[in-house]
Parts: sequence; C-alpha cells; structure tokens
Amino acid sequence: MFSRNVLSVYFQCETMPMTGNKSRGHNFISQVLQILLILCCLLQCHSRPRSYDSKPLSEISKEVFKYSDIAQQIINLAVYGKAQNRSYERLAEFTDTIGNRVSGSKNLDLAIKYMYNALRQDGLENVHLEPVKIPHWVRGEESAVMLLPRNHTLAILGLGSSVGTPPVGIEAEVIVVDSFEELKKRASEAKGKIVVYNQPFVSYGETVAYRALGASEAAKVGAVASLIRSVTPFSINSPHTGWQWYQPGVVQIPTACITVEDAQMMARMARRGQRIVVRLTMAAKTLPDVDSFNTVAEITGSEHPEQVVLLSGHLDSWDVGQGAMDDGGGVAISWEALSLIRDLGLRPKRTLRTVLWSAEEPGGVGAAQYFQQHKANISNFDLVMESDLGTFSPLGLQFTGSDKARAIMKEVMKLLAAINVTSLEEHGEGTDIDMWMKAGVPGASLHTADQRYFWFHHSDGDTMSVQNPEEMNLCSAVWAVVAYVVADLEEMLPR
Repeated sequence: MFSRNVLSVYFQCETMPMTGNKSRGHNFISQVLQILLILCCLLQCHSRPRSYDSKPLSEISKEVFKYSDIAQQIINLAVYGKAQNRSYERLAEFTDTIGNRVSGSKNLDLAIKYMYNALRQDGLENVHLEPVKIPHWVRGEESAVMLLPRNHTLAILGLGSSVGTPPVGIEAEVIVVDSFEELKKRASEAKGKIVVYNQPFVSYGETVAYRALGASEAAKVGAVASLIRSVTPFSINSPHTGWQWYQPGVVQIPTACITVEDAQMMARMARRGQRIVVRLTMAAKTLPDVDSFNTVAEITGSEHPEQVVLLSGHLDSWDVGQGAMDDGGGVAISWEALSLIRDLGLRPKRTLRTVLWSAEEPGGVGAAQYFQQHKANISNFDLVMESDLGTFSPLGLQFTGSDKARAIMKEVMKLLAAINVTSLEEHGEGTDIDMWMKAGVPGASLHTADQRYFWFHHSDGDTMSVQNPEEMNLCSAVWAVVAYVVADLEEMLPR
C-alpha cells in the first residue's frame, strides 16, 4: 500500500507544470520520491519468497556447513541428552491411553483432544485445530467359517468402506485364484461364488491392488463376496485390514482380508479338486461423514513467519492394534522435532509447522482438505515432510524436488554423518504430502530400515512392542535437524 501511494504522488509531481523556484522544489521532491520508490522496491523484493536458483552450490555448501554445531546439539539432545527416549515415552502414553483411532470414531476425537492439549502444555506456538469432514465406516460384528471340506473358523478383518452381508450372512462355494488374470480366464466359474485371492506378495505397492480393487473385480464376474489374502510378506495367522474402493457402476459386494495361511490352505484344497464352502457374515456399514480436525502446532519464524517448513504424520489409525507404528511414530517425531528445537532456544527464519493429519487411512482425506485450504499460499511452502513408513532405524530421506533443491538437500544430509544418516534417495513418499509435491513444492519422507513394517501394518500386531526408543531418538534427530536447517537457510529451496 505504501509503495502504491508513493508511486501515485510521484507521477502527480512529474505531470504537474512547474516554473522557477517551484521547478527547483519540484525536482527536489521528485528526487526524494525516486529514492523512496527504490527503497520500496528493495523491501518488496526482500519480502518475496527467496530462491537459490542463481547461487553457486559451493557457496550453498559453505552456508549449510555453518550449521554443523547446531546439528550436533540437536543430535546430542535427542540421542544422548535430557530428551533421550522422550518421543517413545510420549507415544507410549498416548497409545496406551487412547488406543486405536479409526476415521470417524470417538477414539479419534479423543486422540485429537489429547494431542491438542499435549502440544499446548509443551509450550509450542499457535496450537490450533483446522476443521475437516472425514469418512465414518464402522466394522461391526464379522465372522467367516469354512464349512467344507471341513469345519474351520477363518480369521478375517473386513476392509474399509465394505458393505455388509445380509444378517444371515452369505453361504457360497469358493473359487480360488492367484491373480486378476486368472479370475478373468475363469470368469464363467465365478458367478454366485466367493472369490478368494491367493496372490503372492511381490511388494506392497504392487500387491495392494488386490486389496483395493479385489471386490469390484470379483463383482464384475458375478461373485457374491471376495476374500483377499492379507498384503504382507510375513504372517502368524494374522489378517491385515485396509481401505478398498468400489469402482463406479459395479455392484458392491462384501469384502474382507483373510490370513496368508488360510488363503494358501484353500488354494491347496482347490488344487486337489476339493469343494470349499464358506459362510461369511459382516455387519459393516458406512455412516455419514463427520466433523473432525487436523491438529497444528508451530515455532514461528523470526524473519519470514509466512514461509513454512511443514512436518507431519497422521493421527488416525485402523481399528486394530494401537496404531503405534502406523502412524503414531510419525506423529511423535513430528511433535518431538519442534520440542527439541524449542528446548535449545532456536528459532529459525521460517515457521516450523507440525500438522497431525486426520483420516489418512481412507485416502488422505484430511490432508487433501488442508491443501485446498492453504494452496493459495503455495509459494510460501518451502518443504513438506511426512513420516508414515515406520520410525525404525533411520537410513535417510526420500526426496522429490528440482535438481538444485536435491543438491542443497544432499548438503543438509551431510550434517547427520555423526549418526550415519546421510542418504538422499529418489521419490518422496506420502499420501498426505503427495498433492504438494505434484504442485511443485519440494517434499521429503523419512526412510527407515522398514523390512518389518508390513509384518505389522494394519493388523493387531501394530502395538508399542514394535517401537524401539533408541531408533525413535535417531528419527527425531533427523527430523529436527533437516527441518530446522532448511527453515533457517538464507533462501527457500528452489522449485
């Protein structure tokens, strides 16, 4: 507003007819206004989001290296100092108190209130809740019993958004297939039957398609229900749940996950030519969307408070286990990172913002609404970070961004050499930050030694027993160092 007013006066002076002493006065005023205009332009340029595009990497490397002492202070506090095991203890108290937190449930409401109060009591800044609408699917009572060729109770977990069966259940013969391709070839055999998928585990990214799409593919060939082998490389007769999506225009049939052991057993029976009959009963239903919140806390930036480095994890979980690993760990370290920086009396140039997402499991619902609410300020988002693949021993970061931003992030990761976490890999992961990365904002996700992650994922095994305090200390240190340094650099990461 100030610069526009100066500009207006300047042009009025320039166009006004002047003579004699008035002309000399006019020239003086004009010169003063020109100086003010230049100052205004400089101030406006200074306040705009900055970029490293034109700066040599050698200079950036020297700038990042200056943070070595601060990085070591953060590491010492998190791994060896007074904050040692704090993220683990916070997570344990939270999960033991609240338990699992499925989207739309009273437990998720309790979890949000718990975290809101805890973040405020921790002395973090601008703690607040941002409203969102989220799905509310209810599992209800469920069971599956194999009646032929022998009586056997199957361990099952209904899949998110599944419809229920009639109250008396569905009793039907089973057809076992190993793939969608086999189902298509045997389509004529599937009508009126329960399709059992015994797909092998290749990788989560590839194999999860059976959980997500299995019901609709079975319905297309006339099946009355589908049972999917749990998407896991390891099982102790434990079913794993997850969200599934009905395809538009396709009949919606009940669907659940069964254990690896039961899927393999029925496959062996089918190969022997034995007739398999199962009775499936599910009271699952989808209720209207409910009001919920994303939970936010900050350390406000000292020079550019409008510019943001965002850390995150999702607060909801499945309705089994404790949701300690998925994603209690990501929540805990995203809180802990701010606590570590606050404890050391540090205040970066840009704002550090922790967001605990609501309703990630149904497909990043809370995060998608946050993006819509904040995308008008997208140029002020410097880096978005998400931890949702476990807080096991950290290996590095997965990163999406420009070549120049990647080069800068490699320099930042060198500050973690003391704990041997320097790797910067391709492709930042994360349902809750994906839309930001697609819009060009640099994104990073925590990469850990996660070989056991899918052993416990979406199952009753996701409890505090999976968590390790020493590993969480290291994850917290990585999260805090990266977030602080990026937020305090002279310029924003280049797009």
